[in-house]
Amino acid sequence: MNPIPSPRPRPILSPCIGICTMAADGLCEGCARTLDEIARWGGFDDEQRRVLMDDVLPAREAARG
Repeated sequence: MNPIPSPRPRPILSPCIGICTMAADGLCEGCARTLDEIARWGGFDDEQRRVLMDDVLPAREAARG
């Protein structure tokens, strides 16, 4: 009998919400990422994505008010 393989972890999805306008502060109005972060998202590993999503973006959103 073959063991049931464990499910593969799902990749962390982009925080993009379709409001793709860069603000004067250099951050996207919709997701609060920089252009560099947006461009590099596809190459980030899950840990880099997690740090951005859990630590960096919430702090930026809070600073925006």
